[in-house]
Amino acid sequence: MNKTLLYFIIFLLAACNTAEKKSPKVYFGGEIVNPSSEYVVLFKGDVVLDTARLDENNRFSFQLDSVDEGLHHFYHFPEEQYVFLEQGDSLQLRLNTIDFDESLVFSGTNEPVNNFLLEMFLANELEEELIYKYYSLEPEEFTLKIDSLKKLKLESLNNLSSEAELSDGAMEIARAGIMYTSFIFKEAYPFYHKKKKGEKSIHDLPPDFYDYRADINYDHNGLCYYRPYYNFMKYHLGNLSYMDCKKGCGTQIKMAKNQLHFNQHKLMLIDSLIKQNELRDNLFRNVAMDYLLKYDKEENIEIFIKEFHQMSGNNRHIHEINGLYDGIRNLQPQKELPELLVFDSDGNKVSIKDLGKDRQVVFYFWSAPEKRHFTNMIKRINLLKEKYPEYTFIGLNVRTEHSRWNNMVEVSQLDKSEQFWTENFEDVAHTLIVYDPNRGIITNDGIIVDAFANVYTSF
Repeated sequence: MNKTLLYFIIFLLAACNTAEKKSPKVYFGGEIVNPSSEYVVLFKGDVVLDTARLDENNRFSFQLDSVDEGLHHFYHFPEEQYVFLEQGDSLQLRLNTIDFDESLVFSGTNEPVNNFLLEMFLANELEEELIYKYYSLEPEEFTLKIDSLKKLKLESLNNLSSEAELSDGAMEIARAGIMYTSFIFKEAYPFYHKKKKGEKSIHDLPPDFYDYRADINYDHNGLCYYRPYYNFMKYHLGNLSYMDCKKGCGTQIKMAKNQLHFNQHKLMLIDSLIKQNELRDNLFRNVAMDYLLKYDKEENIEIFIKEFHQMSGNNRHIHEINGLYDGIRNLQPQKELPELLVFDSDGNKVSIKDLGKDRQVVFYFWSAPEKRHFTNMIKRINLLKEKYPEYTFIGLNVRTEHSRWNNMVEVSQLDKSEQFWTENFEDVAHTLIVYDPNRGIITNDGIIVDAFANVYTSF
């Protein structure tokens, strides 16, 4: 072949490959076996990028003009998982919802890092029981165990990096997951050790126990929605708040009796340490949700909300926090049940106010995706019915497709007159503050007796 022609062909092929690599367009798709919903939703942080509907073969696809490179997550009701995307990616997945995480496999560009992130996620789940046993060890021995696990994971990542070409961003995410998971164990150690050993005070720690804190990045834009990093921040701030209060607040350290004081410390620490807006807002939200759902005295809740507004009045979650605050105030004893419409087995709308009239009622909650919880809850309710025949126990179903709810009521032979379906979980959550799966609402003739009871511990 003429050399000039050969060089020209090679040049064209190289140019095509270069153009393909530089293309910002991204394809992400795959197949979901035994789908639990018709849709897959792709997120970047808490922003929905796109929604794809499954076709007749249970396949979906997203075709994006470009992406903000880094960690994303996809949601297929009621599960979600991470996916790392970069410009020009063409990535596919396959999973079976019966074993969502365990069956998930990625293929295509950025296949290595996505499968590695998934492997680390599954490994961390398997390690939880082992780590819990380690908490009884002395600090030096505990550190050796945790560092050994961390070293194995880092070696695995380095081996992957030598075999596959990972971008700097992919390496950073993968390494951060390993490091911050390890840091979580160190932050949690003093409290679990005290509990496991039955000690009266926090164990003395070696001076180098928290040396890793010098490397903490409090404002990493790409990690603020990454579970290991975010969970570390929660543990870390809780630890700092406790230790800070222990040194400077004397008797106030009895957190169980003074949740307000402890959470005031958390608010102040977030305000002083965290500057990245999304992480800051999310951590403020976490403290507020955690505190408000512990149902402290109404006057303490008012103090907390006032300080929360002073430090985070423009929080992206402010509407949710204010709604939770208002909902808790509306569920105080001696107040009427709030207005909420639910559906009976014939599809008729019924107000929970009417369901509570002229009788003593305990409302409880269940969801089809949580099969074990459903089984345990029905078993518990049947026991309570025998023990407290003066009460009517009414089940409110949440986050379940109507046909599936109907089928479960039939198959489980539940009393249809005591089972009701809710259409919009957000409405139920905001009105009745449904965050604790074992929650019970005790009423008498439509008047609240205890809106924050627990079906296992309150009877």
